[in-house]
Amino acid sequence: MKLSIFGSTGFIGSNYMKLYPFHINIGREILKPKTNDILYFISTVDNYNIFDDITKDVKVNLELLCRVLENCKTKGITFNFISSWFVYGKNCSLPAKESYPCNPTGFYSITKKCAEDLLISFCNTFQVEYRIIRICNVLGKGDRGASSRKNAITWMINSLKENKQIDLYDEGDVIRDFLHVNDVCKAIDLICKNGKKNEIYNVSSGKPIKVSYVIELAYKIINSNSKVNYIKPPKFHSCVQSKDFWMDNQKLLDLGFKQSIPIEEVIKEICL
Repeated sequence: MKLSIFGSTGFIGSNYMKLYPFHINIGREILKPKTNDILYFISTVDNYNIFDDITKDVKVNLELLCRVLENCKTKGITFNFISSWFVYGKNCSLPAKESYPCNPTGFYSITKKCAEDLLISFCNTFQVEYRIIRICNVLGKGDRGASSRKNAITWMINSLKENKQIDLYDEGDVIRDFLHVNDVCKAIDLICKNGKKNEIYNVSSGKPIKVSYVIELAYKIINSNSKVNYIKPPKFHSCVQSKDFWMDNQKLLDLGFKQSIPIEEVIKEICL
């Protein structure tokens, strides 16, 4: 199997290409795949575009996807689509299973779920097969795009290195599901090779981890002098994001996936 990779310049996509360089990188301006097996990473990365460019999530997550799908009407194609835990939305029972209903909030989250639905409709119409892969919070060294809006954990650890103050929401009593980027890439590769077609897969550790645990561990490793402020989350953050979230990963485990890098090693890597 040789995959046509769309979106190989982002944090996950670039690491995937490092691990599996024999796949085909499709250039930014090219809309047509070169093989029948496709892995699609192209996406915006957070819910904050509404403040800067209200159409960006629609253009990137929906319009561009449709332009690529125009070139995928051939029977025999399998479209592996990278989605996000954000599609589950708020008030989802935990751990979230692939079969649970989604109630996304925020433009990024809504357009990612809409993209999933458009893909399924397209594939049903043209007898194309698909896999939807929902990714948890991804950590690892080298995420140049980390910010307070995207991969905030890495951004905060980088601030601890510089002894800058950081803000933790809800006393740090926030639960997330973390996985090292290499484990994420290996899980994606496993699903593309062995996952059932026309299915949704969660990629996660399946383990609820408090943000306070991660930050306290990083603080100790770095021996930081940063001040940690405990604040209430901004209203917009509370509107578009769940306080606590983690995913059920049993379908991934059934394929033979094993997490190779524990959270403690992930944090140590980012700190050093």
